[in-house]
Amino acid sequence: MIEIKGVSHRFGRTRALDDVSLDIGEGEFSALLGPSGCGKTTLLRVLAGFETPDAGKVTLDGEDLLSVPPHRRPVNLMFQSFALFPHMSVERNVAYGLERERLPRREIRERVDAVLDTVGLTAYARRRPHELSGGQRQRVALARAIVKRPRLLLLDEPLSALDKQVRAEMQLELKRLQHEVGITFLVVTHDQEEAMSLADRIAVMNAGRIEQTDAPVTLYERPRTAFVAGFVGANNLFPGPDGITAVRPESIRICEGDGDGDPDAGGGRLTGTVVDVSFHGGTSHLAVRVPDLDRPVLVAVQGPSRVISGQQVSLSWPPDAAVHVPASTPVSPIEGEEP
Repeated sequence: MIEIKGVSHRFGRTRALDDVSLDIGEGEFSALLGPSGCGKTTLLRVLAGFETPDAGKVTLDGEDLLSVPPHRRPVNLMFQSFALFPHMSVERNVAYGLERERLPRREIRERVDAVLDTVGLTAYARRRPHELSGGQRQRVALARAIVKRPRLLLLDEPLSALDKQVRAEMQLELKRLQHEVGITFLVVTHDQEEAMSLADRIAVMNAGRIEQTDAPVTLYERPRTAFVAGFVGANNLFPGPDGITAVRPESIRICEGDGDGDPDAGGGRLTGTVVDVSFHGGTSHLAVRVPDLDRPVLVAVQGPSRVISGQQVSLSWPPDAAVHVPASTPVSPIEGEEP
């Protein structure tokens, strides 16, 4: 549905987007994932029409989108702050965009009633934003965004203002809403767990570029660059002559002693000292200091750990648990700046 091809953009000497290409399918829930300053919000603003790229093209159903003014694009943006009108009731907030389009009152009423029912806020229609919880305000913002029936809904860090429990509930709510209303969603987030739980496909961004686009499981199990391997989930990165070997903490087996006879040792074997053990309910996280490695090896085991800090252990992993990725290519410096 959306094709982004070769899009680049700068703010002065700062490179925000660097030859970005990405496809977004009809009805897809996609995510842009990356650290602060990687360009993901700038790309969102290009789609919304708030930024005009220096190069590249964006099409919707094959038609040029960049030439369409923001208010005429079938695209809606839900802001991180929710941006609700404090003096208006919930139903007036939701109806505002439709009223601006001068739709018939009956149609406005029907569409507002329907969307409030969808997000579970019918009983709160007459309340004002300050009378709602954070999760309820977020639902109002969502209702206001989807009531206009956009082809594409852009969500900029939509859950960052919520506490952990409400955020987990709203992740489920967002997925339910997206499937129910059938609108294509594109969410921007720096939260890996959020992206992995929400999206059908994730595009990982770094320094204005897309490093990899894949389904969450593929992205986690088979990263294609060193940045993705290190950014998506916890990972152990072992440098080698031809690149980097990545092994997830849950794939590493730990045993006391030298590990002789361990059937998993064919993939790799290290010996080190446990420097930290922490219990996280269903799993224990261990950090093992290994000679000649810059950082401790991370290990995740089910339940409480049997080993303690200071203990000598042997680590191993099966061959198919190791993923080999090329070393990162340095990003060329921007003209006029120091490398």
